[in-house]
Amino acid sequence: MEISNIYTKYKIMPNLQEHMLRVAAVASLICDNFNESLPKEEIITACLFHDMGNIIKFKWDSPLGLLEPKLEYWKKVQSEYIERYGENVHEATLSILRELGLKPIISVIESFDSNNPYDSDNILKNNNWVVKICLYSDERVAPFGVTSIEERLIENRKRLENRGILMSEEKYIFIKNSLLELEQQIFSKCKINPSYITDETVAPTISELKNFVIK
Repeated sequence: MEISNIYTKYKIMPNLQEHMLRVAAVASLICDNFNESLPKEEIITACLFHDMGNIIKFKWDSPLGLLEPKLEYWKKVQSEYIERYGENVHEATLSILRELGLKPIISVIESFDSNNPYDSDNILKNNNWVVKICLYSDERVAPFGVTSIEERLIENRKRLENRGILMSEEKYIFIKNSLLELEQQIFSKCKINPSYITDETVAPTISELKNFVIK
């Protein structure tokens, strides 16, 4: 089944579809320029599904939640998700993967969507390039497009503050340094550099990925 049909079946919001397609496109660009052999299809599949349950946590009074004129429709879809999968976004995503028979992808998403994905012992010190690339690609995509690690962290921090969640300077620096180290690890094995990855360079891949067939 094509990913676009799966998104339709699971009533994935347009902006959430765009986010997952962008993340997968970033990962695809990295895979195509990586100096070692990679399971590209596994990486792309994980990126295309990593936020399937995210409608559960949407706040409709934020700019990210404005989906007029179908706002009431999407609120109804959110209620349906919560009734079917519960209020845990991560567990909802895993449940959808099980329904689709994508159990091999579950371990990947669990690894880069954990409570503390920046733990050096968890990701930075191992050689699991699937998880490294998935996590990094997700961190390169802000709500409205591809960005740098630094800009992504600034945007995320502001968004959390607007929701009353304050991030200490110590934690912010720790996450920033961890992600920059991850970036260095990945691009030390790439033919491109991080600045090459932009909305313009991933756009052709996004178009192709809309027809990506899940096996």
